[in-house]
Amino acid sequence: MPEILNISRDGRVLRIEMNRAEKRNALSEELCRALAQALEDGDSDPVVGAILLTANGKAFCAGMDLGEVEGAPPEDLAAVHDRLFTVGARLDKPIVGAVGGAALGGGVGVVANCHIAIASPDATFGLTEIRLGLWPFLIYRAVAAAIGDRRTAELALTGRIFGPGEAKEIGLVTEVAPDHEERALEVARGLAAASPTAIRGGLRFVRETRGKGWETAGEIAGRMRGELFRSADFREGVRAFREKRAPKWPSLG
Repeated sequence: MPEILNISRDGRVLRIEMNRAEKRNALSEELCRALAQALEDGDSDPVVGAILLTANGKAFCAGMDLGEVEGAPPEDLAAVHDRLFTVGARLDKPIVGAVGGAALGGGVGVVANCHIAIASPDATFGLTEIRLGLWPFLIYRAVAAAIGDRRTAELALTGRIFGPGEAKEIGLVTEVAPDHEERALEVARGLAAASPTAIRGGLRFVRETRGKGWETAGEIAGRMRGELFRSADFREGVRAFREKRAPKWPSLG
């Protein structure tokens, strides 16, 4: 039986591939647990600078595995899904998604948890839960953070399918590329070459200021900016810029 995830390393990029092609990478409880754990493990690994998330097969992710729904207690599934669908707001390492084919229901939630998402020209998206008499409760926060409350509500209410052009227009994906996996890897390599201290501080800033008022967010910005100003990585970045060379980040050890 094939592994439910294919995990490999490209330098400082951790590549995680969902591998339920025969089920269109539907989010079984096993896949949700394994994917959340792999993302969290990558986040805690000092060798990893960025995470590339992709999928095997014609679909990126068809959403919740309906074959499990009747037999599993809703509370147990909710805990597993919440762990996965909040991962983008908890990690200190950037996630780059390579989205090919369909991303529906929970698949949209996975895309929304990526900090950067590159879609193929044939990608399709949709919050289709309403068609099943359901609502995208646990992915709603991540999707709304990516594209806004009003648009998320419209997509959840209608359950309509839309293409990569609209996904880019509304901010669900950042780019559409024919070679979407190669492009996503290129982006991930670039992120992995950046200062780990700056990346971590930047993602912490995004996390800690979300939902905060203007003044509070400004106070957090001032504090975190001061921390980075005093960091060895910033000093090295300035020296490297002046000396017209690539920086060697002290935080990499």
